[in-house]
Amino acid sequence: MNGAESLVHTLLASGVDVCFANPGTSEMHFVAALDRIPGMRCVLGLQENVVTGMADGYWRMARKPAATLLHCGPGLANGLANLHNARRARAGIVNCVGDQATYHRPLDAQLTADTEGFARAVSAWTRTVARAEDVGRDAAVAVQAARTSPGQIATLILPSDTCWDDAPGGPAAALPVPAAPQADPHAVRNAAKALRERKNVLILLGGLALTGEAQKLAWRVAQATGATVLAEMSNGRTERGRGRLPLERVPYPVDMAVEALKTFTTIILVNSKAPVGFFAYPGKPSRHHREDADILLLTRYEADPIQALTALAEELRAPAVDLPDPGPRPEPARGVPTPEGLARTLAALMPEDAVVADESVSFGRGFFKETHCAPKHDWLQITGGAIGCGIPLATGAAVGAPGRRVVNLQADGSGMYTLQGLWTQAREKLPVTTIVLSNRKYAILLGEYRGVGANPGRTAMDMMDLGNPDLDWVKLANGMGVEAAKTATLEGCGDLMKQSFAKDGPFLIELEI
Repeated sequence: MNGAESLVHTLLASGVDVCFANPGTSEMHFVAALDRIPGMRCVLGLQENVVTGMADGYWRMARKPAATLLHCGPGLANGLANLHNARRARAGIVNCVGDQATYHRPLDAQLTADTEGFARAVSAWTRTVARAEDVGRDAAVAVQAARTSPGQIATLILPSDTCWDDAPGGPAAALPVPAAPQADPHAVRNAAKALRERKNVLILLGGLALTGEAQKLAWRVAQATGATVLAEMSNGRTERGRGRLPLERVPYPVDMAVEALKTFTTIILVNSKAPVGFFAYPGKPSRHHREDADILLLTRYEADPIQALTALAEELRAPAVDLPDPGPRPEPARGVPTPEGLARTLAALMPEDAVVADESVSFGRGFFKETHCAPKHDWLQITGGAIGCGIPLATGAAVGAPGRRVVNLQADGSGMYTLQGLWTQAREKLPVTTIVLSNRKYAILLGEYRGVGANPGRTAMDMMDLGNPDLDWVKLANGMGVEAAKTATLEGCGDLMKQSFAKDGPFLIELEI
């Protein structure tokens, strides 16, 4: 058995049975091992940032890591943007990165790079394998690291000779996954005391605290004490729709966030952090909460929020309560596309148990309010601000949640970063409906430009304009093997959504806004 075969057997024994791949020369022995050893689903991406984004979406839905297969340092570098998003989503991923043979590396050949340096920027755990006999052991540790709560990126760098050399001892057994930490009883008592004695308390949920069960416990605490519950602005996965809490997020724009948080003198953090701005702006605060607000930590990102919120509810003797009714499911909207109209149309037509991968950027900031009354679904957001996650995220989510329809709300500018993911959707026959919000501009940058106190002139406008020539998403999708259609009305979008939901494979709607 060689090192590559030891790697595959160890990954499978550790529960990793999906590999998102874009291999190169240094990884051919790994590819050959995948060919010989059954059990691993291999999904090809045509660019490494598609590969890493798919692995992120897979983790968010499957709650177990996939492996990636990336080609040397430059291949890893191509995937860094969506690894940054995955790190912010606290996704568990096992990155397998090929490298020059150990004896070839000192010769400084063309693909030689600081692969470990690239990896450390986005990884919680990084290791370069030294010998073929170490591959199985190191792979088992990588999976353990990736599965450690709340999920981590583990990068295993494999010089090519460690894959082709014999591996005495063979694969390694799976290692135990550390349990999520429990809440500090002192933190629970402190939070309970604040909730009993103070007014204007905010319970801020994030990460693992955005499951339906955690939301229900937070609402129980809030109803017993008069507190308010909000979610962080950007979240990896939020369980939403009927039977879940109609939960709003801290707004993105500075002024709106400050306004939303101005009354809260105490903020209790549940797997979240105190709200800060995405960016700094001249004359505006970086912290969006009050300067005099008391910030209390109930649980860190890695802790078990169910245990903590249950203990808090019991400490408060909070009675069980029903969740609020979000109101009737709306009718599909008609006419010129608006954010509210598109959100209502989605809520009206979305199938039960859908998954929404949201990279709508500026157009979609108000979608939450209009979709509380939708059927039960999961909502995945861009978490790190590195645009180009939406199409890969939707693709990986479809692999990680088989049988569920995925709806990708996709801004056109960010979609161009990773449109190759459409090809993977077609090849894998994945049930993904992509709605491209086609305004032919980087609309978010227009707002950001004004946010720093400037008015765009001709040169600036040209750098934010996606016209001249116009992008044609129907042709782009068709070129990737995906059926597509264009519309400029909400009723047209609704009709196309219904058609796509009845299909087994992918479909793209270009909605002109």
